Amino acid sequence: MFNVKEEVLSAENRIRNYIRETPLDCSIVLSQLTGAQVYLKHENMQYTNSFKVRGALNKLLSLTAEQRANGIVTASSGNHGAAVAYGLHQFNIPGIIFVPENASSAKVKNIRNYGAQLEFYATDCMQTEIYAREYANTHHKTYISPYNDLQVLGGQGTIAIELMKQLEKVDVIFVPVGGGGLISGIAGYVKAVSPTTKIIGCLPETSPALSASIAAGKIIEIETLPTLSDATAGNMELGSITFEISQKYVDDYVLVSEEEIKNAIVFSLKAQHCLIEGAAAVALAALLKTSSRWTGKNAVVILSGSNISFDTLKKIICE
Repeated sequence: MFNVKEEVLSAENRIRNYIRETPLDCSIVLSQLTGAQVYLKHENMQYTNSFKVRGALNKLLSLTAEQRANGIVTASSGNHGAAVAYGLHQFNIPGIIFVPENASSAKVKNIRNYGAQLEFYATDCMQTEIYAREYANTHHKTYISPYNDLQVLGGQGTIAIELMKQLEKVDVIFVPVGGGGLISGIAGYVKAVSPTTKIIGCLPETSPALSASIAAGKIIEIETLPTLSDATAGNMELGSITFEISQKYVDDYVLVSEEEIKNAIVFSLKAQHCLIEGAAAVALAALLKTSSRWTGKNAVVILSGSNISFDTLKKIICE
């Protein structure tokens, strides 16, 4: 088993000067509503408006000079791509970012903001990832997975270092889940320093690849449907290291409906005056759905990002 704590600590040393320590705010409204003491970890305020920059920068900074010079390839539904693009721009590294043809317009624009070379392939995230990895191998470039990479998940885990310093007692953490890089990094570190803290994986009902694989005892491919949580959509890569880590450290999984995701986005805007994307709303919706379990507890929700298109937001509000 990987030593996630050590990887997270190494990442902290590499990237601290390049990232923001994001706020942890107590939500009076959510605390009153749920009976828990609810804290929001604002990764939607991180550079590129997503936590993903942590893992991308950690990976880029861990590469050799030769690897950087040869160039980088990655695949992403949007946020990881923007994070890598940000890193390529910061360190003047050449690279190509592959995204699905149906990627969020807001996230595509975010990638383009950093001047990266952008290519579209397929409409399924898993197909895009497979193609990008093959392209990297063929052209002798370094492929950076959105989640199946020890340095990437180590970077994401630096959220937990901040969190455990910001709040003395953390009873439960709600984490949005796609390929598992975020939850693996957070859970692997938190369980090493606070074994009693519960880690809850939060997924859309329409695309619960990781939780379905955990239930099956192995990584499986499932049929996925469109979701507002596009950052967590799609199947996992076979052999992903996040499966074994999640198997060991994640306590439970909560699935939420598209209606619950919509309601969480609107609630965040109305009650918190805080813009969040679908994946962040999945974590908030999971807290609201299971609030009776956490009465009197210190509950943290990871607001993973805010990269939602204006058209999608307008449609949700109008509905």
